[in-house]
Amino acid sequence: MTTPLFIKICGLRTEGDVDAAVDAGADAIGFVFADSPRTVDAGTARRLAERVPPGVLTVGVFRGQPVEEVRALTLASGVRAVQLHGDEGREYYDALRPQGWTLIRATSSEGGTPRCGELGEDLLLLDAPAPGAGVPWNWGAEGFTPPAGRWLLAGGLTPENVVEAVRTTTPWGVDVSSGVESRRGVKDPALIRAFVEAVRAADAF
Repeated sequence: MTTPLFIKICGLRTEGDVDAAVDAGADAIGFVFADSPRTVDAGTARRLAERVPPGVLTVGVFRGQPVEEVRALTLASGVRAVQLHGDEGREYYDALRPQGWTLIRATSSEGGTPRCGELGEDLLLLDAPAPGAGVPWNWGAEGFTPPAGRWLLAGGLTPENVVEAVRTTTPWGVDVSSGVESRRGVKDPALIRAFVEAVRAADAF
């Protein structure tokens, strides 16, 4: 039997968001600390993360922030994983590794197919060139080669297109944010459920 796809719901800001994602069966939830309509502070993230059962990974999302800020916010919020969504180099991963956090490198497929682990990350997230904009990238392009290892597909995924995306790219997991929102920055519990159900339907093939 194949392993079910790993599902991350990102950009959560409220107790209702978190409960909806956990109840739907998400494997990870993300809190955004980078500049975004979905940004939360460390205190809010800690309060929300405390609602999450141990089997669901809590992730702090950063973009272009100093490594000391990343470390401080991660410690203050109590999340168990760090997602670096900018041009952070290997030195970031080396600096954060001793804390024992799961490290996620988010990048785009522009300039070739990246390889999971090449900067010291545990997971690779392949996103659109404009992350968080809800615009799909051309993952169905003839020349696209899926990365090796544990990688998550992201970028413009919705309950309507995720099955096709998964069948086309065969990722280890998927990540969604804007695709489960009723408006920018506001999550819709029904869309969260529909997204998870669609991914599980893709698992069945």
